[in-house]
Amino acid sequence: MDTKTILDEASGRMQKSVAFLEETLLNIRAGKASTNALNGVFVDYYGSQTPVSGVASVTVPDAKTILIQPWDKNMIRTIEKAILDSNIGLTPSNNGEQIRLSMPPVTEERRKELVKQVRAEAENARIGLRNARRDAVEAFKKALKEGMPEDESKDGEAQSQKMLEKFSKQIDAVVDKKEKEIMTV
Repeated sequence: MDTKTILDEASGRMQKSVAFLEETLLNIRAGKASTNALNGVFVDYYGSQTPVSGVASVTVPDAKTILIQPWDKNMIRTIEKAILDSNIGLTPSNNGEQIRLSMPPVTEERRKELVKQVRAEAENARIGLRNARRDAVEAFKKALKEGMPEDESKDGEAQSQKMLEKFSKQIDAVVDKKEKEIMTV
């Protein structure tokens, strides 16, 4: 294996860790309405589990409200039940045409819990980065035994460390942004 292949593989894994963190943080509600709040909610639609966005129009008319307009009016009760069963902490109310979800105000205590959750998710992403770096370093040591020049192997290990630091900064930036969003009243 050559240096470029090892580093490209490590970089790809590190990028996936950062992307997964960003995706996970989208699901953490910070008091503002977002269609992402319904990502894990599925309804039984003609025998198959379908996301709410697959059976209705989901919009955010203002910062505290999510509006769900089913394409089939018979789905209102099913969607309401799915939201209640999903334990996302939102209570649906309907007027026969659409379902409204009002975002409750987030208490200071809850904000602190959310920040802890964000930091825990960030630590999981950092573990992913460190695992990718460790595997790259092991690959360089293995390549050294198989005939790679020692200076090339050492350079590769140093580059994988620099890559880890670069992606760690990306994680820090993502976490800082999310913490500010959560702590902003």
